[in-house]
Amino acid sequence: MDMYDIYLPVIVLAPAMVYFMPPETSGVDAAVFLTLIYVASIVGRPLGSLIFGPLGDTLGRRKTTLIAAGGSSVATGLMTFLPGYTTLGIWALVALLVLRLFDGIFLGGEYTAANPLAMEYTRKERRGVAGSLINTGYPLALATITVVTIITMRFFPVGDAASAYAVWGWRIPFFIGFVLCTSLFFYYLLAVPESEIWTKMPKNSGGNPLKILFSGSNIKSFGVAFVVGTGAWLTLNGSVGMFAGHFRRLEVSDGTINTVILVAALSGALLFPLVGAAGQRFGRRQVIMAIGVLILLFGSVGMALAVRFVETNMFVVLAVIGLIPGLLIWAMITAFLMELFPTNVRASGYGVAYSLPSIIPALYGYYMVWLGNVMDYDYTPIVIGSLGAICLIIGGYIAKDVRHVDLEHI
Repeated sequence: MDMYDIYLPVIVLAPAMVYFMPPETSGVDAAVFLTLIYVASIVGRPLGSLIFGPLGDTLGRRKTTLIAAGGSSVATGLMTFLPGYTTLGIWALVALLVLRLFDGIFLGGEYTAANPLAMEYTRKERRGVAGSLINTGYPLALATITVVTIITMRFFPVGDAASAYAVWGWRIPFFIGFVLCTSLFFYYLLAVPESEIWTKMPKNSGGNPLKILFSGSNIKSFGVAFVVGTGAWLTLNGSVGMFAGHFRRLEVSDGTINTVILVAALSGALLFPLVGAAGQRFGRRQVIMAIGVLILLFGSVGMALAVRFVETNMFVVLAVIGLIPGLLIWAMITAFLMELFPTNVRASGYGVAYSLPSIIPALYGYYMVWLGNVMDYDYTPIVIGSLGAICLIIGGYIAKDVRHVDLEHI
């Protein structure tokens, strides 16, 4: 649900942004507007983790997930019926921004509670693989939304603000998101029990979870998580996040863009369990550093060559090579973050540490514009991804290895 929602603006809305913007909007301004929609979603997530994280630690993982899932279902459903610029003027874009913000808040609450619940039911020797299997939802959501968009574009052609896709087509993937959110709500309502580890925890164990999180040894753990999280979000935004808008600007067809994203996503889904198993065997920190090196050696080079040979038959292969390394860190992130925080602040710690580092990287579109003043704008995503890789290497180096410790004893 989290990644399906994140990719809605960068994949589904990218060809339909003309529906929400003035007709005279330039290509660069359109890319910046699209980034702004993405930023609204990203900023909402840390707000959601700050709101729902303490609820997950005090009210319970299951109840918090229900509240958040219901809210995201409503927000996504309302977006499905939004009118465009010709009806509301600039308020159409404002309404989209506001709904994306609220949707991000509720989705931040969802994974803040749901993922700790799942991991607290997982044996320590299986946490690496279990965390990677949870996070196969990332590339699988990317693949799903890409397939849905390809099919939708076939029946609703892309064009100007009056085209079938701009007026109606983009609403179909959003409606599917609404169905998924609603299904998740009823699944938790009817079938998911509360975490036993949380249930056994003394409920008077320290007071306000956020106060406990930002004090003592927890603040040190949060610092490590922030460095790794910043690296993860920078590499994601410097690859998948910017890909559709950036290469559409370079006149790559929507069909080719979707093909690249689909192949990279499915490849990532197949690799995730292997990465999780490697983290369980060799250590999370070692694998995180190795992923950082892979991004520098293959991701950045692949993306640079994709830009260089954008008009050749090699583009698809080079672009896939550029995208895959940036996805791999997400196979490691859930188990890694869960092991940093004790039970009484695990929902708060995981949620805030996962989402707060996303804010600075979410402004990547503006960094790219600034970098364009000192280098060729076409190659600016490589700088974003490379900085993320360096953060992963540093974060992995300073982290501790606690993969063999039970979560209830951390």
